[in-house]
Amino acid sequence: MSNSSSITQFLLLAFADTRQLQLLHFWLFLGIYLAALLGNGLIIIAVACDHCLHTPMYFFLFNLSLLDLGSISTIVPKSMANSLWDTRAISYAGCASQVFLFLFFISAELFLLTVMSYDRYVAICKPLHYGTLLGSRACVHMAAAAWGAGFLTALLHTANTFSLPLCQGNAVDQFFCEIPQILKLSCSCSYLREAGIIVLSACLVFGCFVFIVVSYVQIFRSVLRIPSEQGRHKAFSTCLPHLAVVSLFISMAVFVHLKSPYISSPSPDLLIGVLYSVVPPAVNPLIYSMRNQQLKGAVWKLITGCFPKQINSPGSSA
Repeated sequence: MSNSSSITQFLLLAFADTRQLQLLHFWLFLGIYLAALLGNGLIIIAVACDHCLHTPMYFFLFNLSLLDLGSISTIVPKSMANSLWDTRAISYAGCASQVFLFLFFISAELFLLTVMSYDRYVAICKPLHYGTLLGSRACVHMAAAAWGAGFLTALLHTANTFSLPLCQGNAVDQFFCEIPQILKLSCSCSYLREAGIIVLSACLVFGCFVFIVVSYVQIFRSVLRIPSEQGRHKAFSTCLPHLAVVSLFISMAVFVHLKSPYISSPSPDLLIGVLYSVVPPAVNPLIYSMRNQQLKGAVWKLITGCFPKQINSPGSSA
């Protein structure tokens, strides 16, 4: 019987046993990671460089891209390195850091998506008060609150998880350090703590979900009152990308948390892990730029080098 004080490393679940499949996994994840870096990086630089994008919507999108880059960079490089070097090991400190950072980024992203729904509500339902309610200082405060709330949430969950004694080995049934998998290694009666984590997470997600739903009910009611079809189309175009990202994020989170541990098996867990941790950061830039002509124009100017030399802060005119 081992405990957490004697565990110096964890063994992550490998995607494949054969060398050919390990290399395939490495190149596949490398492609996804580079796509995420390129997409989110272009959005970050475009918003920072183009003065026309210094608005609250793009300021929050700037922060969302930073969070997406952080979340995928926390998980994918280590998984790629393990496949490339044919190892499964991650240190105890590395595992704890991975849990904390991933929770920090995805929790902050949930809060930020909630803030972004408020931004869309004010822009469509209260356009005359938009500059007052969402000035530069208000935008910075709301973004800072999302990052701060994510930090506190991650700190609470990480401290709670790694304070438990672990005596069920050190093999984690996931390709990255995940709290439910680590709790399976606990030798104490951790059901109350686990229930507390689930209840807290569920309340958090449900509260954000309710706020987003109420915001969009008001948004759709206002959009349907717009007399011109062109006006309705423009309003829907600004909302649909955010709604798509929120739906993807919350559906993955709900599925992961409601999945019964009694039907857990390695292959589905690996697939679910990839779907909710790797795919969204790579897909979000595509979702936001697909119907946004202004953003696509800014990215194209960035690629072709048409920006002026002076670079301004993305929050300066929010």
